[in-house]
Amino acid sequence: MRALISSIYAFALGLGAPGLFVAAFLDSSFISLPQINDLLVVLMVTRDKPWMPYYATMATLGSVAGCYAIYRMAEKGGETFLRKRLKEGHMERALAMYKRHGLLALIVPGLLPPPAPFKLFVLAAGLANVKPSRFILGVAVSRGARYFTLGLLSVYYGDAAMELMRTRGRDVALGLVALIVIAGLAFWIFQRRQRPRPA
Repeated sequence: MRALISSIYAFALGLGAPGLFVAAFLDSSFISLPQINDLLVVLMVTRDKPWMPYYATMATLGSVAGCYAIYRMAEKGGETFLRKRLKEGHMERALAMYKRHGLLALIVPGLLPPPAPFKLFVLAAGLANVKPSRFILGVAVSRGARYFTLGLLSVYYGDAAMELMRTRGRDVALGLVALIVIAGLAFWIFQRRQRPRPA
């Protein structure tokens, strides 16, 4: 497995942004490549800082495409298949999170670094019949925030960004979660105030 990861890493690094898309797709769908996208984003941005938005966008799009592939698999009747391969109770807890928190049950795990079980929530979204448009939005927001933040850190701190993500990655991710929750609450309050009051 380590040889496969090394091969994909070298392949993606050699291709640049398209390789980053492929690696993100594979990692988000059928092969787990822990933190390979983080490493690739940091290395590519550090090497060519003006292209940061392009690299972060390609990583985000690859992740969205990969997540959508397994979301469709779950949506199209993969429940029995999935339950046989997941620990008992994991899927039930993930589905309960969707019932309680809606799309935040997808966005928050998508921001967190490994070993957060992001794929579990992607699969649960298919079983919970989350609308495709909402699913894509949730993955794009979470992964986009993660990769653009990592890209910005790489622009300002260069190689030190890798060490920051390794040692304080969870703190950075939790800060992003807090910002998104605050922004979501502010938007919800704004919408409520804009609604016409009954006469």
